[in-house]
Amino acid sequence: MTKTAWVFPGQGSQAIGMGVDLLELPGAKTKFEQAEQILGWSVPEICKSEEDKLSRTLYTQPCLYVVESILADLIKEKGNQPDLVAGHSLGEYVALYAAAVFDFESGLKLVKRRSELMDSAAGGMMAALMGFKREELEAKIAQNPDVVLANDNSSSQVVISGTPEGVEAILSQVKAKRAVRLNVSGAFHSPLMANAATEFKEVLESVTFSDAAVPVLSNVDPVPAVDANLLKQRLTQQMTGAVRWREIQDELPKQGIEQVIEIGPGKVLTGLIKRACPDLTLVNIGSAAELPG
Repeated sequence: MTKTAWVFPGQGSQAIGMGVDLLELPGAKTKFEQAEQILGWSVPEICKSEEDKLSRTLYTQPCLYVVESILADLIKEKGNQPDLVAGHSLGEYVALYAAAVFDFESGLKLVKRRSELMDSAAGGMMAALMGFKREELEAKIAQNPDVVLANDNSSSQVVISGTPEGVEAILSQVKAKRAVRLNVSGAFHSPLMANAATEFKEVLESVTFSDAAVPVLSNVDPVPAVDANLLKQRLTQQMTGAVRWREIQDELPKQGIEQVIEIGPGKVLTGLIKRACPDLTLVNIGSAAELPG
């Protein structure tokens, strides 16, 4: 049997119309209805909305969680199971759901509160950098207490997070082929999220975690784990801690993984893994048409 990892993308991978083709499938319809009861609004309606509500954190995160969770369920119904799971930021919640750490409703309640807290965070800034000298970037960040490396996506692509002044200072000091200021409400995955993280921890404590059915590579600690308490502790740190995706994808071949399936809209993670681990077989499942036969 081919050893397979399932990976789940996070915010930034959303696309208008995602998940709408799943509505006709019986199991999916039930999940969409359950989600509407918890959220108070319809995921398919937001995903179809031309007003681009989908790009607002408040809606993006629950929509991604619901659509990716439904796709994971449908893949399992075809008799498939992962040997390892990981998710990028918000995607870690879907990875934990796919590993049976908590049920669909519990995960969605966590994601709903997380999205509310992150959407209301203000006063911070994030920017993506591509094509830069890592030593130079790390040295400049080390000298600037107002900026952290928030997403270490690959050797040549990162996201920095911090105060607007701090982020702008780094952008002016570090040469990069491309720098993009991100349209987000706050400085996610940085110490500036400490108040939100403290509030979220109370919600997290109220949810019962089970040991994972398969090992999980967490954002803040990319070492495989199945222990419920450890996985919860890692999730507690996730809002203020860095997304160590570069290390997660480097860990895949070390764990004997031969195939990676990205479950969800877009191919962001596939692109990153392809460059880092060219020997792995990569598959994308983002729609009903792409589901295994």
